[in-house]
Parts: sequence; structure tokens; C-alpha cells
Amino acid sequence: MLTEQLIDDLTEKMQSVTPAPAPIWLFLKWGVGTMAYIAVALGFMGVRPDIMEKLHSPLFAVEIAVLSGIIASSLFAAALLAFPDMYQRQKTIWLPALMFLLFAAVLLMEFYADNPPAPLPPHTAECLLCISLLSLVPGAFILYGIRKFASTHYYMAGKVTTLAAFSIGALALRLSEPTDSMRHLVEWHYLPMLGAAVAGLFLGKLCLKW
Repeated sequence: MLTEQLIDDLTEKMQSVTPAPAPIWLFLKWGVGTMAYIAVALGFMGVRPDIMEKLHSPLFAVEIAVLSGIIASSLFAAALLAFPDMYQRQKTIWLPALMFLLFAAVLLMEFYADNPPAPLPPHTAECLLCISLLSLVPGAFILYGIRKFASTHYYMAGKVTTLAAFSIGALALRLSEPTDSMRHLVEWHYLPMLGAAVAGLFLGKLCLKW
């Protein structure tokens, strides 16, 4: 009788639990938020005046497409890493690394095609600072979303989150800044993406560890 009474007491206090959304819904929510965020950022910074002409350049178009692929694959990997079992898709979380290798190959082709080299812009570290600032909002939003779940892969989750956030900032600035110097872009826009990913390892442990 005591056991039955205990069960009755527990069931009376139970509250309905909303099932966690599938990773694809997290990915779609973050993806829509990313597009809206980039649109708002470009509304403040302005779009480069020759954007339509640049989009007709095959290498520029491929660069933008692959950079967008890094963002999308990183967001999807982050959605998977929010779950302890990664939804049984462990191999998918390595897709951002493959996209980054493809991106490096595209940059290498653009670097050799930049002959004679385009003039360097008058600024350098300002771009890195701008991208870093632009990455704060999406990075915090994604980390907050992952923290609601039961991720046990905080190192990897932090890495792909910072990679996605920094790539979002890099894409927004690439569509805004009217420069085509590949030396400048590699040094101050894209190479720091590796540093951001490494910093994400420690950020993930700090923000996501139980």
C-alpha cells in the first residue's frame, strides 16, 4: 500500500515534458536566424557597390558558396552535437572540416588568379575586429541553444559553433567590404577562422560542461 501511495503521489506531481526537437529543426531555426542576421548586418554596413558584377565572377561566386557551406555544415554539426548520441550520425560532424579544406583550395585558386595583385586596403586588423564583433551574437545564440540540451561533446560543439559564428561574420563582411586583395582576405578574414575554431574548444568546455 505504501508503494502504491508513493506511485500515486509521484504521478500526481508529474508534469508533461515537451520532446526535444530533431536536429534538423534546430538547424533550420539557426539557418533562418543566420540569414536574417546577415541581412540586418548588411543593412547597417551596406553592400559592396559592385556586388552584382562580382557575383558574375566564377571564383567569387564559388568562394561565397563554399563559405556558406561551411556555415551550413557547422550549424548542422552543432545541432547534432547538442544530443549525447549525436543522433547516430557521428561522421556528419566532420563535414565542416571537409568544407574548410575545399574552401582552402578555392582560396588558393583565387590567390593565383589575383595577378597582378589587387591593391591592399588601407586597413588591416580592423577587419578581424569587425568579424569578431559580428560573430558574438550568433555564437552566443547557438551556444545558448545547445546548452538547453544534454550535449556531452562540449569541445567539438564549441569548435563548430565558433567556426559557424566566425564564418557568418566573414561572409557578411565579404559582401560588404569592396576589396579583392587575396593577401588581405587570407590574412585578416579567413586564416583567423582556424584560431576561432581552436578558441571554441575552450569556450565549449566553459559554457557547455555540466
